[in-house]
Order: sequence, then C-alpha cells, then structure tokens
Amino acid sequence: MALEMRPDCERCGVDLPPDGHDAHICSFECTFCLPCAEALGGRCPNCGGNMRLRPARTGDALARYPASTERKGPR
Repeated sequence: MALEMRPDCERCGVDLPPDGHDAHICSFECTFCLPCAEALGGRCPNCGGNMRLRPARTGDALARYPASTERKGPR
C-alpha cells in the first residue's frame, strides 16, 4: 500500500508536490509543510503523534501510484 501523498499542508494550505522534499507526515498521513511542522513542534495536532519527513515519489512510481488530489488544507 502506497502513501496517499496529499497535495497540501493541512494547516496553511501551501502546495506540497509529491516529488518535493518539504512535506512532513504523521503515521496517519496527516500532512504539513516544514514551517508548520516546526511551528507545531513536530507533533501532529490531530493525533498527537510525531511527524517525519515524507519521502518523495518520482518517475515510474509516481506514474503507477499518482498522488492524491483531495486537498485537506484551509479553504
């Protein structure tokens, strides 16, 4: 099962491309940009878990397993 690769920060809404290196996720795949993850002290506000750098998905892997297009950030 591949990561969902959510397209935006849940806190500020900034775009987080699947091949980027700034997204941070918790074990439930809640997704935040680096500045928001740092502002939250590396703890997910939804589940309380710790956040880690999300791996990038590129090339054939991205073609076979496209990133999600469902935005979770503020509207």
